[in-house]
Amino acid sequence: MPIKLREAARSKYDVLALGECMVRLSPPGHGRIEFSKTLEVDVGGGEFNVAYACARLGLKTGFLSKLPDNYVAKIILNHARSVGMCVANVVMEKFDGVGRKNRVGLNFTEVGTGVRASVTMYDRGNSSASQMKPADLNWKNIFDEDGCRWLHTGGIFTALSDATANTVKTALKAANEAGTITSYDLNFRSKLWSSQKAIEVTKEIAPHVQVLIGNEEDFQKVLGFEVKGTDANLRDLPIEQYKQMVEKVVKAYPNVRAVCTTLREVKSGLINNWGGILWYDGQFYEARQFEDLEIEDRVGGGDGFSSGIAFGFVSGMGPQEIVDFGAAHGALLQTTRGDTSQITLEEVMHVAKGGSARIQR
Repeated sequence: MPIKLREAARSKYDVLALGECMVRLSPPGHGRIEFSKTLEVDVGGGEFNVAYACARLGLKTGFLSKLPDNYVAKIILNHARSVGMCVANVVMEKFDGVGRKNRVGLNFTEVGTGVRASVTMYDRGNSSASQMKPADLNWKNIFDEDGCRWLHTGGIFTALSDATANTVKTALKAANEAGTITSYDLNFRSKLWSSQKAIEVTKEIAPHVQVLIGNEEDFQKVLGFEVKGTDANLRDLPIEQYKQMVEKVVKAYPNVRAVCTTLREVKSGLINNWGGILWYDGQFYEARQFEDLEIEDRVGGGDGFSSGIAFGFVSGMGPQEIVDFGAAHGALLQTTRGDTSQITLEEVMHVAKGGSARIQR
């Protein structure tokens, strides 16, 4: 069944994202955390990144979350406002002064190179976002009265606590009732929960999702669907077997109208093969493959793909255009440092249409 979006005239937002945003601290270049004398300050979060990128591409976006009212949280709010994201629905709570009860989560990231992988170390316990409850926001006001065409959330936020899992379910249900399309990035993080717990919780969430996003590991460890032919390191991605797995997913969850995945083969910390697949309305569409893609920072590449998919559907593109746009956006996002997009719509359109990296004068 084709995706039908809510009318733009009845919607204050094109895209809303529900999740946690952290402050990211990284050594310059490819340095190690333990030896660094300085750390670069950035922000990022799986769900936040999608709304941020869509704002960069020209959509009306907003962020749904919870933060303590302190200076560190303002780093995130200022970053969002810089691209026009609405933060009116970010719940601000009084800071307890030391972070025992509420704080901003931190994300220490090393950007890998050669045979050394990129590494993320979380320091996000007791964050305000992890304690977000369904009653913190007026969902009817957000989806019925203000109106939203596309809601994006995912497994990272869901994994933080029972409270956030309930918040996700409540938001998805409210969005569905208001005619908002919902997308959910499975985004498995072993540091946040086990595969067993992820499958148990996500089986209750998946029936409320129209657009399901995830790579081969996500589908295995979050929904329990295996891709035959992959090795333990997930180096080789057998596309035909992946497609067979998707057919099983949409049969199990008939509410799912589109399934999207990135195809990443890691050759080294800075060289990957990259692409994407979209299943939509009973057919598969495969994006252009970016062979030997040179990477500056791989973190956020999947969110670049997800935001490209959301932008494509909201903008009325056809399915082949959508997956080409999503893959191109994800590829471009990995050419810059930091989680959030620095990419323009013109750059994505150029690459999606097969344009080269020849200098532009």
